[in-house]
Amino acid sequence: MRIISYNVNGIRAAMNKGFIDWLKTNPADVICVQETKAEKDNVNHKQFTDLGYHDYWFSARKKGYSGVAVFTKIRPDNVIFGNGHGPSDEEGRVIQLDFGKTRLINAYFPSGTSGDERQSFKYQWLDEIMAFLETTRKKHPRLILCGDYNIAHKEIDIHDPKGNKKSSGFLPEERAWMDRFFESGWVDTLRVFDPSPGRYTWWSQRFPSVRLQNKGWRIDYINVTEPLRKSLAGADIYPDVKHSDHCPVYLELKHD
Repeated sequence: MRIISYNVNGIRAAMNKGFIDWLKTNPADVICVQETKAEKDNVNHKQFTDLGYHDYWFSARKKGYSGVAVFTKIRPDNVIFGNGHGPSDEEGRVIQLDFGKTRLINAYFPSGTSGDERQSFKYQWLDEIMAFLETTRKKHPRLILCGDYNIAHKEIDIHDPKGNKKSSGFLPEERAWMDRFFESGWVDTLRVFDPSPGRYTWWSQRFPSVRLQNKGWRIDYINVTEPLRKSLAGADIYPDVKHSDHCPVYLELKHD
């Protein structure tokens, strides 16, 4: 199974920048996108089904905001829209799909960059998702959690760690949450294959030159629980794919 996670920063905007043509190159079997900023009925979703994808959308109540979707050539056995956490579900932040014994969770973690209120919501959301993951793992030990986490974990994951130590997305409390997350039995799949610096997934749009200079952050991940470690076949980041201020993250799992 080949999986991509990609914050598209507006699915319609991405489609206008060649997203469908990129899908025609068959980059993965399952494409998990975040920040769709659209409802299914407002998108020409036939373009996805024409390429052989089953499409599943979970949008925010607020129009033009947040939202997740999955385009998959492998039909899931089950789809769950949301995770039962009201504030999260209102913002369209989680969709879950079962493929055999493996559950794939596509999540769009909140950003705290707009101020203290949203930063507080982010901390609350992180606590809720951690509890949700722990409960879910008891029934489904084989979990994949892909998405925009909106957190750069370590100094290697950000171009200017000293300058951003007080920036949302690299705050000590957020990084400590990531520590707990991985210590609880999750695997940072990219780092299994590539320990090198400079592997970023997001670049600020305020200054277009930062992407050219690779002054970015790694805030998008596809991580798995420990029982899936033996199935890992490859992981990568595709910075040259440019339909968004993010880029796609890739994971390949082999059958076990």
